[in-house]
Amino acid sequence: MGEKILIATGNKGKLREFARMLAPLGYEAVPPQEAGVESLDVLEDGATFAENAYKKARAYSEASGLPALADDSGLEVDALGGAPGIYTARYGGEGLTDRQRLEKLLEAMAGQTERGAQFVCALCLYWSEGKTLTAQGVCRGEIAHAPVGEDGFGYDPIFLVPEGSFAQIPPEVKDARSHRGKALEKLRQKLAERDKHGETER
Repeated sequence: MGEKILIATGNKGKLREFARMLAPLGYEAVPPQEAGVESLDVLEDGATFAENAYKKARAYSEASGLPALADDSGLEVDALGGAPGIYTARYGGEGLTDRQRLEKLLEAMAGQTERGAQFVCALCLYWSEGKTLTAQGVCRGEIAHAPVGEDGFGYDPIFLVPEGSFAQIPPEVKDARSHRGKALEKLRQKLAERDKHGETER
């Protein structure tokens, strides 16, 4: 395997996606529990997705001694003024399940004819202070009137793209179209450029 990169999340869905997308690039995705930092609690009080991604990547890297890749992502709904935005994971209050958050959002969208929305993903790959790579990806779509599909996680069952909801399209299609996939592709290009110039700490 190639260089190990700690994936700074406890979200199993995100871990699967990152492992799947990093493998062809020659990097081994390491979950937090394998690096002894599973219980690391990072205060996500940044004003943007990018700020939160940086905070998480730095904290996990410093705690583990490994390069750390963190993302902060969320759903911005046009009819809700861009909400839930950076509060996507906490939408509706603490202690709710993914399904309950999804249902809260559908309740807020009841009667709305404007269904436009976008998923946003900010990535930060942190080696040490001053040695970071960042990238951001956006995927436009619409909010469904009811959940569709059994796969995916979070709000995937109600986020529609032309091929279907994020919870029903094949993984390879989601990887190519999704906010996370687009952000990771940009990051891949930056990694290739750094590698070419011998700037990474391999």
